[in-house]
Amino acid sequence: MEWKLFADLAETAGEKRVAVDPAPEPTVEDALEALFESHPALRDRVLADGEVADHVNLLLNGESVADRESGLGTQVESGDELALFPPVSGG
Repeated sequence: MEWKLFADLAETAGEKRVAVDPAPEPTVEDALEALFESHPALRDRVLADGEVADHVNLLLNGESVADRESGLGTQVESGDELALFPPVSGG
């Protein structure tokens, strides 16, 4: 499965796409941990007090994981697209 990273998260990781191979029957949280294992510098940028920071958007197949009933416990499959967006501003 693959993470898409945007803006400074991609810069921190050194790449815009990161393939991960979490445990069988993975959840979003498992996939996130697999991302942090391969790119540890992202952990401090994405998490605040052990949770996904309020200002970071985590999407599964284009939908916010925060809006899902299971949240980080949502099951993911090999073809799912995961994405992390930092706050964006501009004008």
